[in-house]
Amino acid sequence: MPATLRRDAAASLVVFLVALPLCVGVAVASRVPAELGLVTGIVGGLLVGLLPGSSLQVSGPAAGLTVLVFEAVQRYGLGALGALVLAAGLLQVLLGVLRMGRWFRAISVAVVEGMLAGIGLTIIAGQLYAMADAKAPGSGLGKIAGLPGMATGGLGSSGALAALALGAGTVALLAGWRYLPRQVRAVPAPLAAVALATASTALLDLPVAKLQVRGLANAIQPPGTSDLAGLAEVGMLGTVVAFALISSAESLFSAAAVDRMHEGPRTDYDKELLAQGVGNTVCGALGALPMTAVIVRSATNVQAGAQTKASRWLHGLWLLLFAALFPAALETIPLAALAGVLVHAGWKLMPLAQLPPLWREHRGEAVILVATAAAVVALNLSEGVLLGLLLAVLKIAWETSHVHVEVHDPGHGTIDVAISGNATFLRLPKMLGALEALPKDRPIELDLAGLRHLDHACRTALTTWADGHNENGPVAVPVMEV
Repeated sequence: MPATLRRDAAASLVVFLVALPLCVGVAVASRVPAELGLVTGIVGGLLVGLLPGSSLQVSGPAAGLTVLVFEAVQRYGLGALGALVLAAGLLQVLLGVLRMGRWFRAISVAVVEGMLAGIGLTIIAGQLYAMADAKAPGSGLGKIAGLPGMATGGLGSSGALAALALGAGTVALLAGWRYLPRQVRAVPAPLAAVALATASTALLDLPVAKLQVRGLANAIQPPGTSDLAGLAEVGMLGTVVAFALISSAESLFSAAAVDRMHEGPRTDYDKELLAQGVGNTVCGALGALPMTAVIVRSATNVQAGAQTKASRWLHGLWLLLFAALFPAALETIPLAALAGVLVHAGWKLMPLAQLPPLWREHRGEAVILVATAAAVVALNLSEGVLLGLLLAVLKIAWETSHVHVEVHDPGHGTIDVAISGNATFLRLPKMLGALEALPKDRPIELDLAGLRHLDHACRTALTTWADGHNENGPVAVPVMEV
């Protein structure tokens, strides 16, 4: 037991060093106080870290929810964020009690990857402005469309150029970290990148914007009565459902990935969903960011040698102690460096390497992925995901409704027609087109024994066609039951 505890303590320190800049960076990208990201990380460690579900995955604020949080805060205000997260957490608890956790694994992978790709692209576009100490437009398309203008007209000051250099250096260091010697890579890449940017800012006295903090106690704002009453609005209810479903899906997909990385106990998806719901309920009560299980921190936890839940809990303790004892240290961090961390995180959300083989082998899935990503950028996160799910359902309906019409015409006498497969309304034009092209003055033997499914629309259409042929043809067309 002491040896296990030592390994967990060492792993918790590594996870803490990775989580610290990410918690702060996600909060800044979401346009909320930086402390709220730390609060969510602390709750994810101290509370969710003790709950059953997954043993080694680590929870906290995630880059994948920054777009939705930003949209919610812009639309409803910072005060409503706690109410939204609280309601989303209660919905997750309900889903966990109803044992719905395992059903999240049935979500189309193309939709999830498309969602993450759209989020990643939006994060990159938005954080490029932060890397240049510039203000980003509100919409995803506006961010992308405004980049050329920002590049040509927004980099005239020395402060903007210095911030861009810090951000670009941060991204370059994170991208090239895996190529450095093993001894250097013992330090977590996000921590090293932010520390180097902070040191460079201090030594060179660079005129760049820095992080502003108020302390944990001042940042915590529990939702008020008016904020909770606003949950009756349709728009806020939609945001609650989006928070709950997206954070649940991301957490459970992360759990599946983490389970493949270790040999310990497997995740109980229903209990993990319940644990995430409890965590989000508490985060909402504190007015903090929504929580998910985060694959970056979880993978770091496993790779650092964690054995039990103790590493998750201890990482939350280190976050609490740092935020309480050393808040001034956060104010030395340049915002451009945090933007660089988020740009790198956004890039990793986009499945660029998987897209070419997916296009070659499963073209429909690739189309769904790209369409979902484009909709997330052009519209918003919830509408983009709904569009992706709709496309996935239509694809399944189309693929499972294959019907084959085989015509055997000896040139005289009876024509034999065999229809097999799944006869649904989606394939009705093909089926009727083949039948209506047959001679109307010869008997036809229609064999439906090969059909696995015949829906009402097709049955009605076949009966109508047979009746019409019987009026003109010399021999009745038998419509066999299936």
